[in-house]
Amino acid sequence: MVEGGEDPKFIARRLIISASEDVGLANPNALLLATNAFEAIKMVGWPEARIILSEVTIYLATSPKSNSAYMAINQAQEVVRNTGNLPVPLHLRNAPTKLMKKMDYGKQYKYPHSYENNFIAQDYLPDELKNTNLFTPQNNPQESKIGERMNKLWGK
Repeated sequence: MVEGGEDPKFIARRLIISASEDVGLANPNALLLATNAFEAIKMVGWPEARIILSEVTIYLATSPKSNSAYMAINQAQEVVRNTGNLPVPLHLRNAPTKLMKKMDYGKQYKYPHSYENNFIAQDYLPDELKNTNLFTPQNNPQESKIGERMNKLWGK
């Protein structure tokens, strides 16, 4: 792409996409590096930008891969397409007016930061989606930690 005369910013944008879509949560720093590379390319220009592109390309190519975030957003969008606009649970709704308070908006909300580990199990999805899981960690060290934490907090 470089030798073909492609705009370095276009290449950098493709690397950002690869960092989030292909590397994903297996190495969350990949997105940071790719995004910073885009900014660095704008600052230094050509021909030094080729070195930045090389560094990021090598980093992404050698990183563990995961598409779990990609799969999760696809699944979430599919749920919305199938279920439509479901109501937010009452306990999560803001109550800026007396009427909303009277209707119990926010009444049963549990502020996670007031609990151990800044977490409290409560429903965050509409009743129709209760127990729906939209994210499944993949088999890599970073997501294994995420999965272990979720299992510890939420249970299986």
